[in-house]
Amino acid sequence: MKRSKTSKQWMREHVNDPFVQRAQKEGYRSRAAYKLLEVDERDHLLKPGKVVVDLGATPGGWSQVAAEKGCKVIALDLLPLQPLAGVEFIQGDFREEEVLLQLERRLAGKQIDLVISDMAPNISGIGMSDQARAMHLAELALDFSAQHLKPGGGFLVKVFQGAGFEEYFRSMRVHFARVVTRKPKASRDRSSELYLLGLEKLE
Repeated sequence: MKRSKTSKQWMREHVNDPFVQRAQKEGYRSRAAYKLLEVDERDHLLKPGKVVVDLGATPGGWSQVAAEKGCKVIALDLLPLQPLAGVEFIQGDFREEEVLLQLERRLAGKQIDLVISDMAPNISGIGMSDQARAMHLAELALDFSAQHLKPGGGFLVKVFQGAGFEEYFRSMRVHFARVVTRKPKASRDRSSELYLLGLEKLE
């Protein structure tokens, strides 16, 4: 199948992206690793021994960073994940009972300190539809955090500015004492992508 101009342009941009080149050189699974590294440098989320759950983890850039920082990482995704040192992986839908039971077994009585989610839908190119699907994924991640994160815990999630963003921000403030926005350098300027960080989960 012939590639469209848009996909050729994306591929050219991707290959020349300094963060992609750096990730290849430094052995990270994806350029997204640098987004988490930058947020962590500012907000000190990843500390040795902390229990971190990575939702929609594949290809594993965020899990890789958290494991390198000494966290106990449990990664979940519908897609398979190539094994990563220090990362336990559960394949499946994190809303399903069987997956949650597996997570509970892996936690072995420990509470979750931090939930991270860099999930994004497959882009269709239809703006309204893509935005709705992206916000839906963010809502699922927030629901998971509200139910499973320990009091005082943190939640870092990718969102896109647009329809539903303000409502989502308000929803996060129901569950966390502080909610801040972050736009790491590795997040492309022209992208409406933002990260919301919920701190000190309320009881």
